[in-house]
Amino acid sequence: MAVTAALVKELREKTGAGMMDCKKALSETDGDLEAAVDWLRTKGLAAAAKKSGRVATEGLVGVVVKGNKGAVVEVNSETDFVARNDSFQAFVENVTALAIDTGADIEALKGVAYPGTGRTVGDELTNNIATIGENMSIRRAAVVSVTDGVVVPYVHNAVKPGLGKIGVLVALESTGDKDKLAELGKQIAMHIAATAPQSLSTDDLDPAAIERERAVLIEQARASGKPDNIIEKMIEGRIRKFYQEVVLLEQTFVIDGETQIRKVVEAAAKDAGAPVTLAAFVRLQLGEGIEKEQADFAAEVAALAG
Repeated sequence: MAVTAALVKELREKTGAGMMDCKKALSETDGDLEAAVDWLRTKGLAAAAKKSGRVATEGLVGVVVKGNKGAVVEVNSETDFVARNDSFQAFVENVTALAIDTGADIEALKGVAYPGTGRTVGDELTNNIATIGENMSIRRAAVVSVTDGVVVPYVHNAVKPGLGKIGVLVALESTGDKDKLAELGKQIAMHIAATAPQSLSTDDLDPAAIERERAVLIEQARASGKPDNIIEKMIEGRIRKFYQEVVLLEQTFVIDGETQIRKVVEAAAKDAGAPVTLAAFVRLQLGEGIEKEQADFAAEVAALAG
């Protein structure tokens, strides 16, 4: 695959590495962007693989809790101006409330009746696009629930209650004091908003993510020239550190800066009056993983000028 200037630029934005290093990495990996990221990391030229690009889309994340269930939905628009529109905000609120029953299936959500209109959610979305004059989409949704306990919502950068740029739900299973559980859930939700963990436990962390990290660590360790038995210990220690960075139960609680989240949950049993289990969480950040198209105005003017 040809190494283009655009590919080099993208790799620089993802890693912060120098242009020539990025070009060499792409040459060494036959233009494979993700492999090039790992190549740079093994050479110590990129501290870590960044998420792809900048936050790309506008819109809002809606969060709602009803009884023992909670839903979070991301609805995108082209501009922040539309996201501040009252009718758009009402649409996000209504769609999020409906997602409590439909779950994460976006097509199922689009097929249910939208309140007070005689239209489905999908038809109402189309109507809003025609009325407001801007493209919109219901991008993703998630639902969590508990049998006995609490589901606690948190919205970061809220524009109004239940609507903002980051939405978090935390599910705590316990027969204990619900007010105490709600306090704990709010603190953990704020922690999640700040740290963006990839999984709840090491058991449900994506195996591919672990293997990718391990492969990078092996190459880094081998470059040290140490014997294999020392290298293995180095890798295991660094994998544990990786878990502490990306696994919620292994992370250090941002509220006190010293206690592991699993220990925080265990200790909460005393206040709640019963054992507490952190059963699930979900975190949606607006535009996460979508790269916004960058307009090249000079090129556009040149093209128009012929």
